[in-house]
Amino acid sequence: MCGIAGIYDAKRNQPIEQSLLEAMANELIHRGPDELTCFVHDNIGFGFRRLSIVDVQNGHQPFYNEDQSVVVICNGEIYNYRELRAEMEQKGHRFKTNCDVEVIVYLYAEYGTGFVNRLNGQFAFSILDKSDNSLFLARDHFGICPLFYTHFNGLFIFGSEIKAIIKHPSVKRVVNLEGLDQIFTFPGPVSPVTLFKGVHSLAPGHCIKVKGDQVEISEYWDLDYPEAQGMSVKTESFYIEKLEDLLLKSVKYRLNADVPIGYYLSGGLDSSLIGAMMKAITPGVDYPSFSIGFPSDAEMNERKYQQIMVDHLKGTHTDIMFDSAEVEKRLKQAVWASEGALKESYNTCSLALSQAVSNRGIKVILSGEGADEFFGGYIGYRFDKQRNKHNEIKDLEELLEDEYRNKLWGDSDFFYEKNYYEFSTLKAGLYSGRLRGRLKEFDAVEYLLFNKERIRNRHTLHKRSYIDLKLRLSDHLISDHCDRVTNANSVEGRFPFLDINLVEFVKTIPPDMKLNGLIEKYILKKVASKYIPESIINRQKFGFIAPGSPSLLSQNVEWINDLLSYDKIKKQGYFDPDVVEVLKKQYSAKGFRLNLPYDSDFLIVVLTFNIFLELFNMPDLS
Repeated sequence: MCGIAGIYDAKRNQPIEQSLLEAMANELIHRGPDELTCFVHDNIGFGFRRLSIVDVQNGHQPFYNEDQSVVVICNGEIYNYRELRAEMEQKGHRFKTNCDVEVIVYLYAEYGTGFVNRLNGQFAFSILDKSDNSLFLARDHFGICPLFYTHFNGLFIFGSEIKAIIKHPSVKRVVNLEGLDQIFTFPGPVSPVTLFKGVHSLAPGHCIKVKGDQVEISEYWDLDYPEAQGMSVKTESFYIEKLEDLLLKSVKYRLNADVPIGYYLSGGLDSSLIGAMMKAITPGVDYPSFSIGFPSDAEMNERKYQQIMVDHLKGTHTDIMFDSAEVEKRLKQAVWASEGALKESYNTCSLALSQAVSNRGIKVILSGEGADEFFGGYIGYRFDKQRNKHNEIKDLEELLEDEYRNKLWGDSDFFYEKNYYEFSTLKAGLYSGRLRGRLKEFDAVEYLLFNKERIRNRHTLHKRSYIDLKLRLSDHLISDHCDRVTNANSVEGRFPFLDINLVEFVKTIPPDMKLNGLIEKYILKKVASKYIPESIINRQKFGFIAPGSPSLLSQNVEWINDLLSYDKIKKQGYFDPDVVEVLKKQYSAKGFRLNLPYDSDFLIVVLTFNIFLELFNMPDLS
């Protein structure tokens, strides 16, 4: 990965200063410690921090086309660049490097903005077209690479992280209450919402055209499952063979690098299959694996299964031993990396893993994210099969809950994560009196989260898969747990299950081949049987849960006590200090244990939000 930033001053308020571009780009130095470059053309400026992975010697950005009328900076990887490059060379274009990103300028010159539909990769880029002094920005299909922007008073400012944007002196730092409420309500903020008022996240599969003071946002891709009625079905063997072929190709694409590569090994099906396929593709290469465990918590320790895979693949392996003290030590860094409050402390574990990867001199890590969302891996998919639609007479609370579900999902019988009517009452009680009276203004359930037409008339499994992609994977798991924490240690994460060709095929696999009876990931397990031991394939689904706020409170750490103190909470004005005191007492009680992930850890959100206010110099509620 790399870091990109830029300014488009439509009103030409003042010259674009290179020193400002450098300052913005240097906020992203962790994403690209190898090189800093800046570019200015008239009222447009780019800043770029490079993490050298492909064509280390020559892959300097920006890239230009032959007459330098098209300029691009890009964070990420274009995996099908060799095929695209061959096509561009046939059209007469001459490449100056072997870097994958260079193909973008020639694709744009040939096809205009529509070329983005031809990319297979993880990317966030900005293209300057000097012919009409416009910018074209795009983010990959699944949101692996982040891209943020703000637009006001003729200024359009963008960056791979919000840190770069708020470095601009004209950008004000104000908390976005809708972003805070989304963190409480859903797994995390949902694009375009962020925790910074006026700063937006470009949604996955979207692009922006900027020309003068006009900013146009459009969608170029979305996951579109076939309707439940009339789905075509082929033989099981067809789906197994095609899935194996596409997953192998996806893994092979992601082994393209001129630097060392490793992979995360949890001991579960997904990461084990990725590691086994890496070995199958390049049998002579030792790809180091990295795992994390909690020796003090037997329920959370997967060491047994990790060792089975280490013995099976016979590769170099690194274990990271973690405990509550390690969570406390890394919590502020995790908030700084994520640029927002956290729903749980797992980010600290991911930080420790990526630090171990970086310490080994490895710049690229493969990971198994995406399999649960596309193959029915979470427990919710099994619950859907076991849940009966009830038609009995309902009380008022049940009717209100139906109303919330219909508002969110367009289906009063679809259950996702929690009862949102009941939860709205709980979270309202946590807010300060000033916010409680304004909750309707920023309540997350009042806003459209995604295109509900994409789940209308779809099979329940595909409906949940789509919602998981939008609410859980793109802006939470891939962002907070992956991109932010890997790049915090100058490591690029790659995700073979998030390959556009693979996903376009997976969406055609019949739901009962993903969840067969109550066997989750059925078709993926059929593929895996060729590569990994049965003890891994048949093990019970395991959800890793890091220590929550009760564990942190038990350590009696001074800075945590200060951030959760009555006076601090009252001064900041966002939460009710009396309610926070009640939660602290409850969470600190002997033997108390949150039933994560089913119970909401309100205090971890309050604590990390207060860390966020402090680290990013955000104002108290005025």
